[in-house]
This record gives sequence, structure tokens and C-alpha cells, in this order.
Amino acid sequence: MDQKTPFLSPPAAARTFGFFIDGQWKEGADHFERASPGHGLPVTRTVRCTVDDLDAAVASARRAFEDRRWAGLSGAARAGVLLRAAEILRRRRDEIAYWETLENGKPISQARGEIDHCIACFEVGAGAARMLHGDSFNSLGDDLFGMVLREPIGVVGLITPWNFPFLILCERVPFILASGCTMVVKPSEVTSATTLLLAEVLAEAGLPAGVYNVVTGSGRVIGQALSEHADVDMLSFTGSTAVGRSCVHAAADSNFKKLGLELGGKNPIIVFADSDLEDAADGAAFGISFNTGQCCVSSSRLIVERSVAAEFEKLLAEKMAKIRVGDPLDETTQVGAITTEAQNATILDYIAKGKAAGATLLAGGEALDMGRGQYIAPTLFSGVSRDMAIARDEIFGPVLCSMHFDTVEEAIQLANDTVYGLAASVWTKNIDKALTVSRRVRAGRFWVNTIMAGGPEMPLGGFKQSGWGREAGMYGVEEYTQVKSVHVEIGKRRHWIA
Repeated sequence: MDQKTPFLSPPAAARTFGFFIDGQWKEGADHFERASPGHGLPVTRTVRCTVDDLDAAVASARRAFEDRRWAGLSGAARAGVLLRAAEILRRRRDEIAYWETLENGKPISQARGEIDHCIACFEVGAGAARMLHGDSFNSLGDDLFGMVLREPIGVVGLITPWNFPFLILCERVPFILASGCTMVVKPSEVTSATTLLLAEVLAEAGLPAGVYNVVTGSGRVIGQALSEHADVDMLSFTGSTAVGRSCVHAAADSNFKKLGLELGGKNPIIVFADSDLEDAADGAAFGISFNTGQCCVSSSRLIVERSVAAEFEKLLAEKMAKIRVGDPLDETTQVGAITTEAQNATILDYIAKGKAAGATLLAGGEALDMGRGQYIAPTLFSGVSRDMAIARDEIFGPVLCSMHFDTVEEAIQLANDTVYGLAASVWTKNIDKALTVSRRVRAGRFWVNTIMAGGPEMPLGGFKQSGWGREAGMYGVEEYTQVKSVHVEIGKRRHWIA
């Protein structure tokens, strides 16, 4: 790394990471070398762990849970660790963003903003740890008192994806910890570095050994074994709906573990003629291009009122043409590299399908040659029909398809015409339309005249095939608890046997 410009040039050599079990760093015999998708240079080497390594991690998390070294602490004590972690993240912000950018390909400015969000997650999690509570029932008569207790569910397996390796991790970890659970984390094989760096952060913050364990390797081996593990009480998985379905089968075939699933999305952005079209165009361009469209909540289906469709699509195409695509370590870059070669090929294939199906290309539609790395121009198709593959499938790239409507009812029908229900947005200055659409479109997150806004105080999750459960905020802590009813009899028992 150039010492004059730290964190703004690739490292001179790949950094080797171990894995983390019971508060100790472990070494492995086999490693996966990751090349930066933005530069084509090796940047990290992480261990291909074995199932035996995973078993050791689960055993460590189980010991830490059963001896109550974490669950037995007060909410205030757990909050203290989470707040110290937030301060360490603030100190190491640029460093963590750097490794996130190198492995993922996202712009360094975006990565820094994501770390800021992660800091907020730990701060909100700290408050939630102190506020978590049950309930009481003083309505059972003079002879009986009822209590409802919330208890941590136990050992949590956490499988995270490559598109937001640190952000998605931090939208879960502080809330899992706030509940009193212990965990084993399996990050994506291609973006493991920042999950391992969080182990350093949590250890420095005072988290007891065994509470946070990280096992690296492939989803096919380690991810599958974690989802099937009989000593894991709950699995949180973020990724594709197809893999989420396999997690359901694995849970059913092992120990009926509880599942939290955040899966795919084909998210609508509905633009009415009475909206601020300039604002809506900027929002649509951002919504499909942020993180190169590799985002579960990307607004990939534009549903625009027919009377302004031509005008709006022209504004949007002009916006998208101005987006700065380039080196992720360049401070001015807005859209970086596609994270994996396989995803790059998938996106280009869908662009070809859109052209072949007769959709009209208004912007982008091609790979960009930057001399190294893999880049795709933000792409806009018009004249898209609901039966086209680009309109139905989650592309997971910067490809937006535009469809037109005439009535509010038609807009709602188009928005709901998908197996997914993760996120949606509506743009209008009419409060009646905004409320009607937001109440009737089936999505777990909804934005009105904005997009991808909000903080970790609010719950995250989807409807339909976009997943089960909620993450973040108070809901996200409660998700990792189970409810126990306690009945206390007062006074002498009325005997059944005379």
C-alpha cells in the first residue's frame, strides 16, 4: 500500500487471514485467494475451513451460551460492550472500508458511508439491550400472577452475502448480541475480510471469548453444514431465494431450528405524473445503480404513469449517462466494479435477453473497459412487458426495466405482480395516492418520495418469497428471543385431593 495515500491504492501483496474460534485466531492448511474485482489483483487469502472447524466453532458458541458468560450479564453490561465496539469502528472506519472495497468492488466513499451505518447499528443495539423486556399479567385473579419472559434463543448461525459483507453483518450482529445469544458467522467466501476484522473489534471491546466465532469457506460445504447443524438453535441467512429454500429444508431435516431469511427482490419504483420528476429520476438512477445494482432492495422495476413516461425516461437516461463508473478506490467514483465474474456474466446475459425480447435500450447496456477489473454501465430498458425475463427475474445488477400504467389500480397490480415483496417506493405529491399505494403494495420496506432511506431503528425484512422475520431495531432483537409464560400462584393451594 502506498503510505502517502493510505487506503486509496491496492496493497502490494495479498493479506492472509486466519479464522476465529473461542477468542483465538486459528490457521488453516488450505486458502482461497481473492482478487479485487476493480483491479484484478490478489488482495486477500482466507482459510477454506473444514466441517470439523465448524463443529469446533459451534461447540465454542454453545459453551459460551450455556455458562451464561454473555446471556447472564445485565442489558447495561452488554450495551457497554456494544458501545465500545461502535467507538472502535469509528476509529477503524477507513481501514474497514478499504478492505470492503477491495474485496467487493464498491466505491470507497460508499463503503465509508456503510461503516457509518454500521456504527449506528451498534449504538441502536446497545440501547435495545437495555430496553429488551417481557410483560406481566395482573388480570388472572387474586390467586395467580402471570409473567412473560423474553429469553435468548441460544446459538445463532449467521450466513452473510458478498454484496454488503459488513453492512448486513452489522444489521444483525449487535441485535443478536443485545438479545444475549452467541453466534457462529459464515461470510461469503469472496468477501470474508471485514467479518474477520469485526472479530478483532469485538474482542477489543470486551466481548467474552466464544460469543462471536467466524468460520470461513464455501457455502456448499460450510454454509450447508451450518444450516444443518443440530446444535444451532437459529439460522439467519441473507441471499438468494433458491438458497433460502434449501435452508428451510435443512432446518426441517435437522432440529427444526428457527429461521430468519432475507432473500431476493424485484422491487418496484412507482412514479406518478404529479411527482417532482427531477427528484424521481435521480431517485430511480440511484436506486438501480447503488452498489452496482447488487442490492436486494434495488429498485429494478420502474412503473411510470403513461402520460409522462417519455419525458421521465428521457430525464432518467440522461441522469444514468452521467453516473461516474470507475476505480472503486477513486474518491469520485459513484459506481464501482461487479463483485464476481459469475455475476458479471449473469448481468450481461440478462441485458442480451432484454435486447432479444424487443425491449428498447435507452441507456447503458454494455460492459465498460477500464483496463482492468469488470464494469457494466447503468442500463435502462423501456417498452418492457411483464412476461420478459428482465421484468420478472432478479438480475442483481444495474439494469432497470420501465413499464407504464394509466390508473392507481393498475400501478398497484403491476407492483404486486412478482413472487417477491422486499421493498418498494412511490413518488407523488398526492398524499391519498401515497398512502393508498404504500398500504396496498406488498413489501416489507416502503419509501415515499425517497429511496433506500432510514436507519437501524426501523425493522428490515420482506413479504412473500423475499423472506421470513425481521432484522434491526427492537424487532430485530426480539427475533432472536423466545417467549416463556410463567404462572405464579399466590397463597395456599386449593387441594384437588380432599
